[in-house]
Amino acid sequence: MEKKLNFFVLTIFPEFFEGFKNTGIVSRGIKNNKIGIETINLRDFTSDKHKSVDDVVYGGGPGMLMKPEPIFKAYESIKSKGHNPYVLITEPWGRKFDQKFAYELSQKDEIMIICGRYEGVDERVKTIVDEEVSIGDFILSGGEPAALIIMDAVSRLVPGVVGDENSLQIDSFNDGLLGYPNYTRPANFREMKVPEVLTSGNHRAIEIWRKWKQIENTKNKRPDLLKKAKLSELEKEILKNIENNIPFEEFLNKKMKIKI
Repeated sequence: MEKKLNFFVLTIFPEFFEGFKNTGIVSRGIKNNKIGIETINLRDFTSDKHKSVDDVVYGGGPGMLMKPEPIFKAYESIKSKGHNPYVLITEPWGRKFDQKFAYELSQKDEIMIICGRYEGVDERVKTIVDEEVSIGDFILSGGEPAALIIMDAVSRLVPGVVGDENSLQIDSFNDGLLGYPNYTRPANFREMKVPEVLTSGNHRAIEIWRKWKQIENTKNKRPDLLKKAKLSELEKEILKNIENNIPFEEFLNKKMKIKI
């Protein structure tokens, strides 16, 4: 049986996701039955004529809090249909969302995302939550933008969603390093030339150059990632030469015995 990942999004703004569902690889994934995205309007599970999803905070304090009743009812409605989703809630103090987390989630069959609003949700909602997740150390108006990011990053890891799955292997963060620079035609644009190695036709030299640039980019822009990355012997050798300010061409000629 082919893999399909279903998302259930609990929100008070289901219209927020319509453009997302009808655009790009997500749209293709839905059409190809590789992913499913169902938005559930929490106001449909309220019990008062005003369809209230929030209320004042016990003990006092500013702002309003999302009530537990609509969230529990929406969750139970999903469960009653035979679903058993892995439940996430967007919280600023949650587990930091990264590529490793995205890959873990892509292995699930069903994921439910609760989009918080106002000052957050009633703490009792956490009894149905598997993980709290944060996309960064900043505050959003609600969890909807975070849910979009999570679904986009996870969806593209589901087999069959991305057209060329080999492209996933060269994405930044896939191997713990940042990506390398890419170029297309023309080879000379406004006196800015494509690196000679890329037009050399020497596939081994190109492979080493790309690895060099990955490590160089990561060292300069995200050294924290480099400390955690599991480097191969070649990558360790490249890093050593970069740290010693050895030019790439010298490394390629002397160490690798490759001439362009």
